[in-house]
Amino acid sequence: MRAVIFDIDGTLLDSVDLHAKAWVEAFAHFGVEADFVAVRRQIGKGGDELMPVFLPPERVEREGKTIEAYRSDLFKRDYLDRVRPFPGVRALFERIGAADMRIALGSSGKKDEVEHYQEILGIADLVDVVTTSDDAERSKPHPDIFEAALKKLAPLKASSILVVGDTPYDAEAAAKAGLSTIGVLCGGVPAADLSRAGCIALYRDPQDLLDGFDRSPLAAG
Repeated sequence: MRAVIFDIDGTLLDSVDLHAKAWVEAFAHFGVEADFVAVRRQIGKGGDELMPVFLPPERVEREGKTIEAYRSDLFKRDYLDRVRPFPGVRALFERIGAADMRIALGSSGKKDEVEHYQEILGIADLVDVVTTSDDAERSKPHPDIFEAALKKLAPLKASSILVVGDTPYDAEAAAKAGLSTIGVLCGGVPAADLSRAGCIALYRDPQDLLDGFDRSPLAAG
């Protein structure tokens, strides 16, 4: 392996519930009642893919950008300071760097959110490449974000790069870009769902992946 692309929300950060709450609150502001559990299942997608699950196409077309902007501002104002890293993230990144592999972030979040996340995680000095929803026309489960990461990691081939993510949307998007995915359970998605989506190995969280690093797909030649 020559590089690893990490999802962020639910993979490196304990933020999935907070994002779901922000979406529920934002929908309510615009008169849309959305169930928290149903919204949580959609976290991992960008707003362009999440909103059509709860709104008719014509309303997404008419108000989608306004609703998403409201949700983004709400999250930064009321939820962002409650986001916490999962255990072992920086140590895992250091171990990957020591193995002479490059590290990329591939998130459906906005660029400014991802920049702040790197500060929360304390990993900015260890990251080689960052791709966000601002680099992609479509968010996960479309492959655009991972395809953008592959371009930035060139000339490395997809066969020498792994993705680490917490949702089926990560695995599905990665597969469309020719990438394999290691799944982590810390985002709350059942192991069976990640396996069905194509994850080649499962770990509890970044610390568990670090503890099993030498026997993991990351250490494979």
